[in-house]
Amino acid sequence: MVDLDPVQRPKFTPWVEKYRPSKVEEVSHQLEVVAALRKSIQTGQVPHLMFYGPPGTGKTSTILALSKELFGGEFFKQRVIELNASDERGIAVVREKVKKFAQRKIAKHPDSNFNCPSIQIVILDEADSMTIDAQAALRRIIEQYSSNTRFCIICNYISKIIDPLASRCVKFRFSPIARDAQIDRLKFICEKENVKVESDDVFQSLVDISAGDLRRSINTLQTASTFKQNNITKRDIESISGIVPHEFIIKVEQIISNTDGFSDVQFLTQELLWEGFDVQQVIYQILDHLMSNPKLSDLKKARLSEIIAETDVKLIQGGDEEINLLYTLSSVSRIIKVKNKHGSHQ
Repeated sequence: MVDLDPVQRPKFTPWVEKYRPSKVEEVSHQLEVVAALRKSIQTGQVPHLMFYGPPGTGKTSTILALSKELFGGEFFKQRVIELNASDERGIAVVREKVKKFAQRKIAKHPDSNFNCPSIQIVILDEADSMTIDAQAALRRIIEQYSSNTRFCIICNYISKIIDPLASRCVKFRFSPIARDAQIDRLKFICEKENVKVESDDVFQSLVDISAGDLRRSINTLQTASTFKQNNITKRDIESISGIVPHEFIIKVEQIISNTDGFSDVQFLTQELLWEGFDVQQVIYQILDHLMSNPKLSDLKKARLSEIIAETDVKLIQGGDEEINLLYTLSSVSRIIKVKNKHGSHQ
C-alpha cells in the first residue's frame, strides 16, 4: 500500500464532484440535450424540465451546470435547492421544503451587469421514488409557483412519474455514455490526478463493470487509487468492484456442464460462498457468460434466463443465499445437459 503524501492530497474530494462539468457544453455524450439547453442559456427562458435515463449518465451534472451558467459562480446556490426524493419522498417534504423555497423572495444578483434571469430552480433527484400523493402535490405547487420557480425532475424510470406531472415538463432522455467517451474521461482524470494504470485494459474493465454508468467508473477508479496510486491493474479493479474473476466463471461452467453428481454442485456452491463472492454477482456473470456461448440453443438460453431471474427475485426478497445458489447451479446444469431432438447437447 502506497503512503499518501498529505501535501499532495491535502483533502479528500470525491472525483465525481471535483470533475463535474461547470458548463453545459462539457457534459459528455448528450449532444441533443446540450444543444437544447444552450438556447435556454442564451435566452434566459427555462421551462420545467424532466431528465430521465440510466444512472451515471449526467442528469444531475447537467442541471447543476445549467444553473451555474444561468446564475453565475457561487451565486447559483442562492437560487437552487436540491432534494433527493429517494431520501425525502413523503408529501410533507413537498409541501414544506419545496413550497417554502418557492414562496420566498428571489435574491438579487450581486453583479448588476450579469444578465441573471429572475427565477429559481428546484431540483428533485430520484423523483421516481416519490409517492403518488407527493407527485400530485408537486404538480399543484408547480402550477401555483410557475411564475418565479422552475422545477427539474430527475428520474431513472419515466414510467413511474404520473402523467399530470410529466406533461408539465420538457422531457430529455439521457442515453448511456459511449465507451470511448467514458474512457477519454477516465484517462483525463488519471492524468490530472497523476494516477498510473498498467494498461488500457484497466479502462476497458471499468467501463464493462459500470455498464455505462460514468459515476460508478470514476468512483471505482478513485477507490483503487487510494490503495494503489501507481500501476493499477485490471485485477485491482475487479477486486474492488466485487467482480468474480473470469477463471472462476470458467470453472463453474466446466463443473456444471460435466458433473454427473449432485455432490460436485454442492461443493462448488460452498466454495463460491467461502470465497466471499456476492451471490447475485455470481449468477449475473454466469448468465452473461452462458449467453455468449454459441453452442447453446436459443431455447436453452431462454430457460437459463428464467432460472436466473427467478433466483434474483428470491435473493432480493431475502432468500437464503446458499439454497438459492445451489438451486440455480443445479438447474443450470440440468438445462445445459439436456439433449435436443438430434441427440446433441446444444
